[in-house]
Amino acid sequence: MELEGQHHSWVTGFYWTLTVMSTLGFGDITFASDIGRAFSIVVLLSGIVMLLIVLPFAFIRHFYVPLLESKKKNKVPRQVPSGTKDHVLICSYDVIARDLMERLKQENTPYYIIENNLEKALEIHDDHVPELYGKLDNEDTFARANVKDAKLVLVNRDDIINTKIILTIRNIAPTVPIVAIATDIESVDVQQLSGADHVLPIRKWLGEQLANRVNAQHAKSQPIGQYEDLLIAELPVHNTPLVSKTIKEAGLRKKFGVSVVGIWERGRLQSINGNEKLENDSVLVIIGNKEQLHSVDEIFLDYNVNPNPVLLIGGGRVGSAAAESLHKNGILVNVVDKDPGICKKVSSFCNQVFAGKASDYELLKRAGILEAPSVLLTTHDDTMNIFLASYCRQLNKKVRIVSRISEARNIDIIHRAGANFVLSYSTLGAEAVLSISKGQELTVLGEGINLFIIPIPASLEGKSLAESGIGAKTGLSVIAIKENSEVITLLSANTLLPQGAEIVMLGNIEMKNKFNEIYDTVV
Repeated sequence: MELEGQHHSWVTGFYWTLTVMSTLGFGDITFASDIGRAFSIVVLLSGIVMLLIVLPFAFIRHFYVPLLESKKKNKVPRQVPSGTKDHVLICSYDVIARDLMERLKQENTPYYIIENNLEKALEIHDDHVPELYGKLDNEDTFARANVKDAKLVLVNRDDIINTKIILTIRNIAPTVPIVAIATDIESVDVQQLSGADHVLPIRKWLGEQLANRVNAQHAKSQPIGQYEDLLIAELPVHNTPLVSKTIKEAGLRKKFGVSVVGIWERGRLQSINGNEKLENDSVLVIIGNKEQLHSVDEIFLDYNVNPNPVLLIGGGRVGSAAAESLHKNGILVNVVDKDPGICKKVSSFCNQVFAGKASDYELLKRAGILEAPSVLLTTHDDTMNIFLASYCRQLNKKVRIVSRISEARNIDIIHRAGANFVLSYSTLGAEAVLSISKGQELTVLGEGINLFIIPIPASLEGKSLAESGIGAKTGLSVIAIKENSEVITLLSANTLLPQGAEIVMLGNIEMKNKFNEIYDTVV
């Protein structure tokens, strides 16, 4: 401006710059020459850039975002409500936790997830899951969770972190029950010595449970649970004289004293009335004492003989545990896995090992798919297990297919694909933790099937089982009545439901809820 003969103070220059950059342009101070106006254009454009881009981003980055993060961080609870006790604390929001939470909700047991990652904590919070945010190796976190009054703590991180969490909890809560999930069997002793009351090698157990469900050699009852001194067992009827007979015609109660309380039909537990016709793939659920089950086994020892090896596809942790369990029981097993290292690892438990893809027909044929009494699918991929169940069912219509699964939503699909029995890692883990919390023995009856012990509702007292209509109305199978420490399992349609007794039933949660709706509301 001095070049144009205009003389202004520094204050006026600053004032002119602000009016131009902010696009106010009062016009009281202006350039007259082209070079001055070009300079004004540069100032104006730089002002637009500053106002529309630089300043908003600087404000968002340094003021607005920290404010939002602070609000989000404070949104996640840091401690349980005052007076909380007899609650379950869970140290990870994994598949076992999700299944366990559903069961705890049905049992009206309060629970809280402890999450040490803020982003994950916010996701859990948005899902309306009861949770706490805090570091899992910090005593203050568990103090705010009122761990001393907790019913149980589930430590379900990886083995190394689990050990640190257990030691942290034990320092402030020496008596609270701690249940830990072990990934590797070698870490069980370490976590126990660190202070865990129970360490659960779920993957190993899953393999053993699946191995217990295969058909091999001859028909034999397989105990799957226990109530008092009675065993709940499965009895495959494949290739036995029971095929094509009704349950009444089979006469197992009259001959051996065992009670038939249900039938597995392609993954679904069906209640019975005695007139059901048994098919080759039917599996009876029976209840009796050791001697009674042994008598059943002796009668069927000569039937269902199949000397061919069981075919196991997938030799990872679960598959390896299943192969070892079968080997201990004297059952031959052939293993198929695409990883040569895994094949070498499980070879000591196997009759033969085949390295390659299970989708290869020639490989499966050499592994014995056409003659095998059972196929055990233990890959960790649900989609692959569904494919293999369908493939193996097409290749061998009579084979019994037992499979693991991860996502509960895939259970119906894999049953439709041809699997006879399915069990998931999450279900087994949740059942094990819940059994410990109740002080009961672990009973794994099947995916979604539970043992319920319920006081007889007033509306059913004095009625017979036939008059109650429990099976027809709810689908639950009544397996026993407990009165004054006496357990009655020899039930009939005329068995009365006495006052003050307990009724023991098999079924799923929906069936139990239906029972409560029908009978607890009847006056």
